[in-house]
Amino acid sequence: MSLGAGLRLSVTTLTVLPVRAGRVDRPAAAVAMSVAPAVGALLGLLLAALLWLLREAHAPALVAAGVTVAAAALLTRGMHLDGLADTIDALGSYRRGDAALDIMKKSDIGPFGVAAIVLTLLIQASALAVVPLVAVVVAFAAGRVAIPLACRRGVPAARPEGLGALVAGTVPAPVAVLGAALVTAAAIAATPDRPWQGPVAVAISLAVVVLLVRHGVRRFGGITGDVLGAAVEATTTLALVGLSLG
Repeated sequence: MSLGAGLRLSVTTLTVLPVRAGRVDRPAAAVAMSVAPAVGALLGLLLAALLWLLREAHAPALVAAGVTVAAAALLTRGMHLDGLADTIDALGSYRRGDAALDIMKKSDIGPFGVAAIVLTLLIQASALAVVPLVAVVVAFAAGRVAIPLACRRGVPAARPEGLGALVAGTVPAPVAVLGAALVTAAAIAATPDRPWQGPVAVAISLAVVVLLVRHGVRRFGGITGDVLGAAVEATTTLALVGLSLG
């Protein structure tokens, strides 16, 4: 069934958790991308548990946050960070179409990409040093809401092959909107003293990433796996920043 195959595909694509691979096709990809926010919430729970343990062990706040950020990179194979670097390098080149895609294919990382990774990790660690544990779950779930939003129907793939071609346009728009609405509503729990702050932080992060994906489609002709990675990291980082304020 597409449901079971999609669930396995989502976990194996977005994490390093040891789940047996199943069928890989567009019906399975539609399910996988649709449930990505749930996988993000699971990842957030694991990271929140680690952060709690480090805080209970009286680790310095930045040390605990830094270890949690490192664990996030390990649990996702660092592929979202790699996608962020490749996407920022391509956007920073001011090239379009195939010329920009060629830059994304290169194995090396340019100065824009290096800066993007360093600044993203720095901002995430700084935010994780102060946010409540619930905010960790919300931010990582929000980061994966960017996936169904980017893979909604009507958004093309930049290449005829690769991850982008497999997942582009597979998610019905109502499913993407529902995922965004659920995580936005859940964000109330991350800022109970200011119940408006969490939803606003998530909503702004998702709005910014929708604009980022739209810009990527204009520059590259569609989405790629790298664009999805960039969307995940950008949303997660922006949500953490918004949830850390006040």
